[in-house]
Amino acid sequence: MNGFVAILRKEITQMLRDFGTLQFALAVPIFQLVLFGVIDMNAKHIPTAVFDQSRSQESRQLIDQFEATSYMRVVRVVGSRHELEHAIVAGTAQIAIEIPPDYARNLAANRDASVLILIDGSDSTVSTQALAAANGVVLQKALTDLMAQRTRQPVVEAHPVMMFNPDSRSANLLIPGLVAILLTFSGTILSAFAIVKERERGTLEQLMVTPVSPLAVVIGKLLPYLALAYIQLIIVLILMVEVFKVPIHGSTMLLLGLSSVYLLALLSLGLLISSRAKSQMEAIQIAQGFLLPSIMLSGYIFPIASLPVPLQWLSRMLPATHFINISRAIIIRGASFFDFWPNVAALLLISAILIALSARAFKKTVS
Repeated sequence: MNGFVAILRKEITQMLRDFGTLQFALAVPIFQLVLFGVIDMNAKHIPTAVFDQSRSQESRQLIDQFEATSYMRVVRVVGSRHELEHAIVAGTAQIAIEIPPDYARNLAANRDASVLILIDGSDSTVSTQALAAANGVVLQKALTDLMAQRTRQPVVEAHPVMMFNPDSRSANLLIPGLVAILLTFSGTILSAFAIVKERERGTLEQLMVTPVSPLAVVIGKLLPYLALAYIQLIIVLILMVEVFKVPIHGSTMLLLGLSSVYLLALLSLGLLISSRAKSQMEAIQIAQGFLLPSIMLSGYIFPIASLPVPLQWLSRMLPATHFINISRAIIIRGASFFDFWPNVAALLLISAILIALSARAFKKTVS
């Protein structure tokens, strides 16, 4: 019994002294609870573009009714069908509404009027709820008019068109975003051991006397992992196209080229974690702590527009958020570089900051 008490006391003492493990064990569940609690699983405030050819009081009322559902938020008013479709391709809008020029005249003449609604089919949550919201608006309008007049009123018909994935095939929806998530996990974990292994093997002192700058050491440690992560990416893309039959509608070379920037950001993050961690287990724990936000806040599961504003800002700091937009744009929507260049610029900025922080952390580690 005395031996049991001694072992129990020893383990409690060691556990209390291991502040990193305690922090991880207590903070992560709280963070997950808050994260799941504040996220609204319903798609709301979906970015919407409008092409109003009628420019009448009736058309403005219809747009107000769409916005009043809280599912849609008008972010752009365009002047042509081409601009309307381009807003969907570029990802600046996920719903596009076109009101024909004879909309008000048809209603005034007691004739039925139609409205075209284009929906981004690359996001299953958005497409399903946007379709339901569009049909709900026109149905509610018809019922309201009928109850008010108690006579036959002209009907506003919505003609939804699901773009890019009309069959709502699940593989087309999930795999382009899943590529980013898989690389987030493997890329960060791979490089999270880089400095920790040197410390545990006792070879960190050799790096300290190496006649190169901390930045050169960081880049030298990143490149082998970058090559390995790139091989993983190519394997995943081959399986996506050949096994799951998900076609790449855009430029494959552009996707591979921009993937390098994303992988560089992930590996830099892993190296930063490695510089801070005291052991490989601690490095894994910290790296896994970044995985959950990358899944929940990147737009892979929940639309970013539905997140609270502070979490929207946090999501823009995650490399996965920008690469998911890029991969969906190239693979599903066939977009070009100029359609999503802000995401590329954000990835480059994040990569530069993470590399600088990694070099600084390594310099402190060896000093």
